[in-house]
Amino acid sequence: ESNSFDDHIYLLWKEEDWIIKKYRATTDPGIFWLAHPSKVEGTAILVPGQYKSHKLGLHQGRYKALVQHMNEVSVWRDSNRNAVLDRSGQIYKGYFGINIHHAGTNSTQVNKWSAGCQVFARMADWNEAMSYWESSNQEVYPYTLLEEDDLK
Repeated sequence: ESNSFDDHIYLLWKEEDWIIKKYRATTDPGIFWLAHPSKVEGTAILVPGQYKSHKLGLHQGRYKALVQHMNEVSVWRDSNRNAVLDRSGQIYKGYFGINIHHAGTNSTQVNKWSAGCQVFARMADWNEAMSYWESSNQEVYPYTLLEEDDLK
């Protein structure tokens, strides 16, 4: 559903046992960007799959985030300027700045927070996730986007 934080981002890693953390998020662009695409082709919607393309960096030069750095990602372009997410049609591959970052303190609507990025709804969750990423000292952070039906 567009404009809501109705998805989850999970962090998984193995120490002695598997550690699993779950955070409320959106993997869809907000209604503002669906109505006002920044590209003529339309607003980006990340295609499900696994991407080894993110590293620690600055989101829009402002704060620490996981930023698309290496390797292309795949997106659909929603260009009809309505609130319905169009996950079909031509797939574009490239470097689109599909970052993983945060919204506000406890956001309930996506609005301008995402033009295609993967966005945490709560700042406290973001800070916790960022502390895990920073302490892991990885060069590349893989990201896997699954649809709910993939889990059945």
